[in-house]
Amino acid sequence: QVHIVESGGGLVQPGGSLILSCTASGSTFSTYTMRWYRQAPGEERELVGSAFSPVGGTDLVRSVKGRFAITRVNEKNMVFLQMNSLQPNDTAVYFCGVSTSAWALPAYWGQGVQVTVST
Repeated sequence: QVHIVESGGGLVQPGGSLILSCTASGSTFSTYTMRWYRQAPGEERELVGSAFSPVGGTDLVRSVKGRFAITRVNEKNMVFLQMNSLQPNDTAVYFCGVSTSAWALPAYWGQGVQVTVST
């Protein structure tokens, strides 16, 4: 069982920035593929990006490329989602997920954090 905790959500104006943090338990964090998802009201949960193990690079979906960045710090069991130039359609609950391989869907999820982009 992997316990995941996200933090850093909140209310931000359009064009603003936020950093989301995710901490996962366990001694094998460096082997996980860490993923960020988001779910807007009335929508399905969608992938935002992935950070591959152990430092195998990151990948972001087209809609956030150039605005968002993912970094991982294996020594701290943490992954971060830096979000810049936020727009109202980025409003969603953001979830951190742990995949045990690069091709697997997350097996473990955090509770999610709300990000609201609004004036």
